[in-house]
Amino acid sequence: MMRSMQRRAAVLALAAAAVAGPALAEHHGAKQNIVGVAAGNADFSTLVTAVTAADLVGTLSGAGPFTVFAPTNAAFAKLPPGTVQTLVKPENKATLSKILTCHVVAGKVTAKTLTDAIQKHGGSYTINTVGGCQFKAAISGGKVVITDEKGGKSAVTATDVAASNGVIHVIDSVLMPR
Repeated sequence: MMRSMQRRAAVLALAAAAVAGPALAEHHGAKQNIVGVAAGNADFSTLVTAVTAADLVGTLSGAGPFTVFAPTNAAFAKLPPGTVQTLVKPENKATLSKILTCHVVAGKVTAKTLTDAIQKHGGSYTINTVGGCQFKAAISGGKVVITDEKGGKSAVTATDVAASNGVIHVIDSVLMPR
């Protein structure tokens, strides 16, 4: 009798997990917008601080779709000392906004779409951002590498991080406009 009750409890627990699993996945980020996904990942705390300082939270929480090339905290740490602290000051909002919007592309561009475009265009593809920047994407060493307007290079280290209003590709350096 006791084993029968334990078996029923186990079956009920598995059934509950099967039903609750998708709801929990949605609650924990699968259906969050780009800002929510970034805010839920400690590796993007500097990016979230910058997006907040540039007053772009509302925009990047909007309907989209957007593709964001998201620099990690380590990417921001590669900038000269004091750069981030200076950029997040209110008087530098326009400059910060320009830098950040140069990481955003209108529409949903998956990794496959990007690599297909690179191959279709002879190994280099121009990315036009909502900030008015034009970056070059190419494949090097098996990774997509983006060259910014100042010649800096950033490797895409993770792709297709899903958000309700687009997709995030993680990059290892901050892309800079002219």
